[in-house]
Amino acid sequence: MDDQRNMRATTALLLRAAGHTVSEAATGEEALGLLAGGGVDLLLTDLKMEPMDGLTLLKRALEVAPRLQVILMTAFGSIESAVEAMRLGAYDYVTKPFKESEVRYRVERALERAGLLSAVNMFSGEFNQRHGLSALVGSSPAMLELKTRLVRVAQSDATVLIQGESGTGKELVARALHAQSRRSTKPFVPVNCAAISETLLESELFGHAKGAFTGAVKTRRGLFEEADGGTLFIDEVTETSPAFQSKLLRTLQEGEVRRVGESTSLRVDVRTAAATNRDIELEVQEKRFRQDLYYRLNVVTLRVPPLRERLEDVPALAKHFLERSNARSPRPRQLSASAVAHLMGYAFPGNVRELENLIEQAAALAEGDELQAEDFPIRPQTKAAAPAGNGHVSLVESPGARIPTLAEMVDEAERRAIAQSLERNGTDLARVAEELGISSTTLWRKMKRLNLRPPGDVGRE
Repeated sequence: MDDQRNMRATTALLLRAAGHTVSEAATGEEALGLLAGGGVDLLLTDLKMEPMDGLTLLKRALEVAPRLQVILMTAFGSIESAVEAMRLGAYDYVTKPFKESEVRYRVERALERAGLLSAVNMFSGEFNQRHGLSALVGSSPAMLELKTRLVRVAQSDATVLIQGESGTGKELVARALHAQSRRSTKPFVPVNCAAISETLLESELFGHAKGAFTGAVKTRRGLFEEADGGTLFIDEVTETSPAFQSKLLRTLQEGEVRRVGESTSLRVDVRTAAATNRDIELEVQEKRFRQDLYYRLNVVTLRVPPLRERLEDVPALAKHFLERSNARSPRPRQLSASAVAHLMGYAFPGNVRELENLIEQAAALAEGDELQAEDFPIRPQTKAAAPAGNGHVSLVESPGARIPTLAEMVDEAERRAIAQSLERNGTDLARVAEELGISSTTLWRKMKRLNLRPPGDVGRE
């Protein structure tokens, strides 16, 4: 795609002569229209165009066709922009003026990569089914926001910092990020820094040479090398020492690893996602975590909400965990309405992991086939009137409070979800309905029943 007719026609003739099927587009919008029809493996586009430039076309093209291979054509003085394009998801770039043989070679390499991705599609599809967006159960506004942000960042190679309390599912988010990325056919390698001693962590991540230390009887590849081409997930990164953080920073900056006991470095192509359940900014202020490493990791932040902020997802999560438990049990169980209402009245300090454990325990110990409220040894909690100092609503035990009915809790969850979407989208009810995954008619009925109006829409019945 190029807005200069002669350049576009000449390049198309060159590629047709090499045996490729080529479609031409004079503008970015025209190119996006061709991509929407499917069947395109490679986009070859100029960087400097009007009115839509190459970087904008790149971003929008990858939204339409996430596995599309993109090659940028650019003048020598714009190489920095081409490198930025590769960071955003382009496969390669070529500088003008270029030789015909160079263009043919780069196009063939890109198409070869597209073919390999198609050949392993069944395997990546299986990974996606197990660890993709469908594994992030929940349709609350908080989860919708997380999923939307995850999809946007997945196609780039930007380093991602995943923040959330223990038990919220940070590794699950990292796996979904990998599954949605163009690296999904390559390895996903997780490592928990808190589970490995400081003396072994460097060897675990960077590898070591034979004889580097006592017990190093042979050369070993580190996890950075194991993840080459894929994603390395570094969990509990704030549990590391300043000395280790310095070595990690160098690896992330240079794209190279040096095994313990060796003097030469190895290039690695790894997308890094890191996670912590601590307040990492406070760790930086207290000098326990390097500020420069924090900036290197915090290119994009994904915040995983605690379960107490999305209680409307509890029914779907409980059903999901019970179905998984039933698949391993000769005696399938069901959830009663009273059990769901009981769970939705709880604050879940242990988050999703605690809910999963409660379901497993109840399924194993319950006498009847239907799980009742009394099968869950938890005390109901209600929201306190005043917010806590950290800006979140604090939760206090209220043993004597009336437990709301399931219908009341569902209404409250719907009211909160619709109100938050209205706050984001204003009077655009079509956008609200689309965001919530319901029809405009259903939205109108729910708003009428729950006595909700768009912001600024007052005095109209």
